[in-house]
Amino acid sequence: MSARVTVTTAREQVAPPSSPPPSDCDLVVVGAGLVGLATARELLRRRPGLRLAVIEREATVAAHQSGHNSGVVHAGIYYAPGSLKARLCVEGARRLYDFCERHEIAHDRCGKLIVATDAAELPRLEELERRGRANGVEGLRRLDGEAMRAVEPHVRGVAALHSPHTGVVDFAAVARALAREVVEAGGTLSTGCAVIALHERGGGVEIAHAVGRTRARRAVVCAGAWSDVLGAPGEVRIVPFRGAYRILREPRAELVRALIYPVPDPTLPFLGVHLTRGIDGEVHVGPTALMVGARDAYRLGRVVPADLAATLRWPGTRRMVRRWWRTGIDELRHAVSARAVATAARRFVPEIEAADLLPGPAGVRGQAVARDGTLVDDFVLDATATTVHVRNAPSPAATACLALGDELASRCERALGL
Repeated sequence: MSARVTVTTAREQVAPPSSPPPSDCDLVVVGAGLVGLATARELLRRRPGLRLAVIEREATVAAHQSGHNSGVVHAGIYYAPGSLKARLCVEGARRLYDFCERHEIAHDRCGKLIVATDAAELPRLEELERRGRANGVEGLRRLDGEAMRAVEPHVRGVAALHSPHTGVVDFAAVARALAREVVEAGGTLSTGCAVIALHERGGGVEIAHAVGRTRARRAVVCAGAWSDVLGAPGEVRIVPFRGAYRILREPRAELVRALIYPVPDPTLPFLGVHLTRGIDGEVHVGPTALMVGARDAYRLGRVVPADLAATLRWPGTRRMVRRWWRTGIDELRHAVSARAVATAARRFVPEIEAADLLPGPAGVRGQAVARDGTLVDDFVLDATATTVHVRNAPSPAATACLALGDELASRCERALGL
């Protein structure tokens, strides 16, 4: 078994209390997820005295993608060299571990296996190794069947890629710690205050929200699954995909020591059914990747008519469905059938049975889809005269949040003249 570096939570991570949004300020950050909070923190570090307000629609920070994810700290293996994801994930993971150690936030560098179950997957495994090394991922090594079983005794396959610095973390605690630093640096945090619209006026921006209006010189929109609702959405739209996990019941959870992943389909931005032992010790099996009718469809049957209409109106949705309908049928099977999920997991952990799987948590991935139906894989950032927009920030945005916040702060300074 690989060595673990674990820090348990030594003190409760509590977000600061909410305050009313100001009537005017220098800069508004829309969204108190990991990316929005990291951006606000970095701007205040660079510019002490900046009148900065974070405005969040939900009652808590990290209410959506930042708090509904696998908790995995990705090492940077999957992403095309030179992409924003590749650069910011590798740097972000290093900074995230340092941040967790300073703030006594639970994290575990438990390591991960990416398992090729047959010879046909070996070229894709080799490509992942090439990408990882090109991206500067430390410690990668190829393992044969015997060596991989020394790391994960119940795994079966022909070869694996071992990433010892992949880990897990309590991302909600990270967000709460970031929020505290924002407020301690002089920023304000307003939760339960949904932003309705942004209007560029008089060289600044006016933000209409649930309790009134805030006038600011500049804004940064980090709205996650709602990123295409505020301001002109450009050439991508957000299509929500629900990812549900099953929990591997005790004592069968002992089949998994850390993180076990398949070799993914390189044409899709999803990683397939995998097994992750979280920071709480539970082993999750999944997730699904099912297109749904609401940006917050944590329940499978939830539909928000406006969200569904926006998805169906977008030409890229129809083109995406025509291309990937077979994959969609498989994902529907996974969503409704524990047996289907168990079958996928048994490819690399043969002892898993459908009876071992219990209902688990779910999250919603806000996936940007281009007009031609392409699932946009990289982070997408753009700017208007007054506002920087995060158009697409799926996984590994949580891992990369500190580096992505740094990138956004720099773009604010360049594009917005802060």
